[in-house]
Amino acid sequence: MSTNFNEWRFFFDLHAPKYMQEPFVRATEEEVSFLLEELSLPAGSWILDVGCGTGRHAVALAQSGYRVIGVDLSSGMLVEARRHADKAGVRVEWLQADAANLNLAPHFDAAVCLCEGAFGLLASGDDPLTHDLDILCGIHTALKPGALLILTGLNGLRKIRRATDEQVQQGEFDPLTLTEVFHMSVDVEGGTRPVLLRERGFTPSELRLMFKLSGFEVVSLYGGTAGAWNRAPVYLDEMEIMVIGWRI
Repeated sequence: MSTNFNEWRFFFDLHAPKYMQEPFVRATEEEVSFLLEELSLPAGSWILDVGCGTGRHAVALAQSGYRVIGVDLSSGMLVEARRHADKAGVRVEWLQADAANLNLAPHFDAAVCLCEGAFGLLASGDDPLTHDLDILCGIHTALKPGALLILTGLNGLRKIRRATDEQVQQGEFDPLTLTEVFHMSVDVEGGTRPVLLRERGFTPSELRLMFKLSGFEVVSLYGGTAGAWNRAPVYLDEMEIMVIGWRI
């Protein structure tokens, strides 16, 4: 894992104790029910959760009888994930790693990469044109042939509709890569500290191409906003897009 400063790792390390207070985590049970229907795997199958965060999906999948490995960049998020798993009385293997540099053997029967746990989150040194393709290629390597990947990414169509020319001029939105810049602050001892965060949006056709280039065949593409996974079309103001693909 890179030792260079990563703004997202810094942010999530400090935000981790508060993460489960976010409104978009409230529908975990419904989301996992959706995942179980789509994955349709026998108990004991191996599932890789990339960008697992506090482990809300990984732990629920383990409770459903799956063997799960959760990967996240943030040590702070993994601390919370371990607490969550211990409280639930399940075993999940946690791995701190950069999702863009995965090096796992083809051991897994399925993978999930959900809710911007990794995909589309750019550190200052990351190339927005290659970073997320690297994530997909790493997941591909970790999956058995025919294994399923369920991924959600931010909807670039929504970002385009909300962006202004002023934001482009000020460097807050890049229309060439659909990358948005946010000025955030996080609580630190004695006050707060500002942090500059970048996140990438994607168009549906771009996601199809990225899946193809990394060795997946797309079988479904839905609107995928957290808490509202229902196999619906991608609407223009949908927060996220869900892609489901088989590992070729």
